Amino acid sequence: MKKAILIITATISTYAVINAQDAYTEQMQQQVAKLDNATTVKDYQQLSGNFLRLADAEKTQWLPYYYAAFCNAKAGWLKQDDPDNIEVFANKAQEEIKKAQSLLDTSKQKSALSEVYCVLSMVNRARVFMNPATYGKQYGPPASQYAALAAKTNPDNPRAIYLEGWEKFSTPKMWGGDKTKAKELLTSAKQKLDNNISPGIEPHWGKKEVDELLKQLNKQ
Repeated sequence: MKKAILIITATISTYAVINAQDAYTEQMQQQVAKLDNATTVKDYQQLSGNFLRLADAEKTQWLPYYYAAFCNAKAGWLKQDDPDNIEVFANKAQEEIKKAQSLLDTSKQKSALSEVYCVLSMVNRARVFMNPATYGKQYGPPASQYAALAAKTNPDNPRAIYLEGWEKFSTPKMWGGDKTKAKELLTSAKQKLDNNISPGIEPHWGKKEVDELLKQLNKQ
């Protein structure tokens, strides 16, 4: 009788875990699908809140914190014409991406760590946007270093390649900018993104950003 009770209890516990995992995956799929179509600061603000609620509910999952951080970093990038309001997004993104990183086994989860470095690069770049003359020397180098570290950690990460391409595109030639190199990097990133047909809830953003920069390059 005791053995039967233990088997039933174990079975119920297993089903509960599976159902919880399924619910988490379903909610993440819904939010990531919305993220794929986000375009405005308001979109990213709303999604950052949605991902953060998922993160706080799950506690042990790195992806919701990662996506909340990415949304805030992206909002910071979109606020370049309103630099006085960038810092609040950068601060939130910094806090959230550090939480995501703390949940990783950095010796084994190299691909995930590369994604975290991409967001850390974006956070530092957002701080540059607040006032390039004031903050460029302070936050520009870490932004470049995190992008390079992301590429080193996972050379196949198209988002790391995109960030390196963005820097080559956006930096004046006298300071190391190179439109030809930018096009080479961005074309490589595009190929990798196009080949990622069924990414699920794993990070797969970047296609819109890469296509926009390549469009600008092709006009020059």
